[in-house]
Amino acid sequence: MKIGIDVSQVIYGTGVSFYTKSLVKHLLEVDKENSYLLCGGSLRRLPELVGFAKTLKGNFKTRFLPIPPTVTDFMWNRLHFPKVELLTGKLDVFHTSDWVQPPANAFKVTTVHDLAPLKFPKLTDPSIVAVHKRRLKWVIKEVDRIIVPSQSTKVDLAEFGADQNKIRVIPEAPGDLFCFRKAGNVESLKKRFNIHGKYLLSIGVGPRKNTERIIKAFEGVKPDFDLTLVIVGQSHFKYEVGRGVRMVGHLTDEELAAFYHGAEALVYPSLYEGFGIPILQAFACGCPVVTSNVSSMHEVAADVGISIDPYDTEAIKNGIIEALNNRAELIKKGFERAKLYSWDKSALMTLDVYKEALQ
Repeated sequence: MKIGIDVSQVIYGTGVSFYTKSLVKHLLEVDKENSYLLCGGSLRRLPELVGFAKTLKGNFKTRFLPIPPTVTDFMWNRLHFPKVELLTGKLDVFHTSDWVQPPANAFKVTTVHDLAPLKFPKLTDPSIVAVHKRRLKWVIKEVDRIIVPSQSTKVDLAEFGADQNKIRVIPEAPGDLFCFRKAGNVESLKKRFNIHGKYLLSIGVGPRKNTERIIKAFEGVKPDFDLTLVIVGQSHFKYEVGRGVRMVGHLTDEELAAFYHGAEALVYPSLYEGFGIPILQAFACGCPVVTSNVSSMHEVAADVGISIDPYDTEAIKNGIIEALNNRAELIKKGFERAKLYSWDKSALMTLDVYKEALQ
């Protein structure tokens, strides 16, 4: 088969970027029978797509075009024209990313990572909500198979009208860099961001990531524990932070792995996630996790993480204290939990979905 994959999202440094990079890399490693066409578009960042392709090995070609995402949204989500084969040539399977849904003659596969823009529209930029609404309409109407990372997201998608018979649950994985043995030296990072001593880690910034309650819970913990709160991520939302809180912005995967490795615990009480890959990354790096008892997070963490009500600041505070007091046991369980997930396994399950085109 000739399999086309839209890899446009790899340049944005998001969870979707991590998914796309990891999946494509491992598909090319485990699949020696089929040929791949990696395609995508960007106006200003086209060299980054080319750079990503240069890191890969396997049976693939590329087709990258200087087209900005606003144009592809208009062309494929609004007009829904032309068919993708006009740009790619004949394909047997076409796997789309999370931004646009072009028409195609090929067997159409797409990954829906979460329904956050639609379930929490007031916490999302209106333009992003509009794009996802347009795309989901075509996903439900035309796509042959929909990949989701969790049972929770499968339920969410069905509630929005998707045919459950078309949905395949394929979990994600921590990734090669996120491993206790491979995690880098965190001391240089701590020096760079003026972090002294022990610290808690938080991934993501914004109302859905629960940043305000995380900071308040930390303020309740700090009098009894000499800790810094390190918050990773970028957002247009602004927060007033007191002493002991460091906002470090975007990090590379290597830097993030080092921060996991050195943290006392990951505090991840998000209001909603389609999967919550930081949970597994933390487990793999030997970092206990405090996370939410809602959506996919409890599904991923199981009884290995400290599950709390994300809307209850006192519960978040108590969860942090419990994690700090039981680190050794939680670290051991976390390592075992992380071993259940691998990108090779996810790639093989995705390949099985592609093979459904032959049936």
